[in-house]
Amino acid sequence: MNAEGAGKLQTRLRRVARPVARKLWDFQLEGFDRLPAEGPAILCPNHISFLDSAFLMLHVPRNISFVGKAEYMDSWKTKYVFPAMGMIPIDRSGGDKSQAALDTAERVLRRGELFGIFPEGTRSRDGYLYKGRTGAARLALQVGCPIFPVGVVGTDRIQPPDAPLPKLRESCAIKIGRPIKVERYLDRAGDHRVLRQITDELMFEIRELTGQEYRNVYAGKTADAEPTPEVARVAHVGDRDPEPELAGAAAG
Repeated sequence: MNAEGAGKLQTRLRRVARPVARKLWDFQLEGFDRLPAEGPAILCPNHISFLDSAFLMLHVPRNISFVGKAEYMDSWKTKYVFPAMGMIPIDRSGGDKSQAALDTAERVLRRGELFGIFPEGTRSRDGYLYKGRTGAARLALQVGCPIFPVGVVGTDRIQPPDAPLPKLRESCAIKIGRPIKVERYLDRAGDHRVLRQITDELMFEIRELTGQEYRNVYAGKTADAEPTPEVARVAHVGDRDPEPELAGAAAG
């Protein structure tokens, strides 16, 4: 089993599955020319459907590895195929188990490859955009690579949360935003406020791409949350994430 990122199987699948997918659904793609032809980069999409990582993987010009929840390793249907496709399993209980996924992601980036992570940590089931976790910012500072915000719109119509199968002949949009370059923060890479600032900037850019309403709480912790657009002001720069940076940041 390969847990070290995408390989030849993903390249072959993209070649075969991309034209098939384009016959089944209508894709509106923007900004893909912004992606570097070589070298490491982190892609950070919002997460509204099970299909988000698959559709992004089909359309990027290079292999991309994603973190995915470790529960996929418990099913014979996915335990071999998903890692071979570039999924990096993450144990969402946190601590050292989550850190293992972060370490693998860093190795993927240091090989000069693309890595994808959902900064919200899990799917949004109500359409809001939620507060981002700081794992992508930490990785970018460690490796010195750009972060690309990605806006996904419409995949929740194709396959809403809990829907067993996708609907055909629907349309969706995938938009690659302007890169967030972290070089100016490298002298303060150990400052958690910098991680929060980069992450809030990332979520603001995603919101600009998707038009979603932003909630400044983590997904799944919304009982007392009120909608707020204050991410535009990079709010709460000094707060600390109460959970590990990658805990829960899994496709699925």
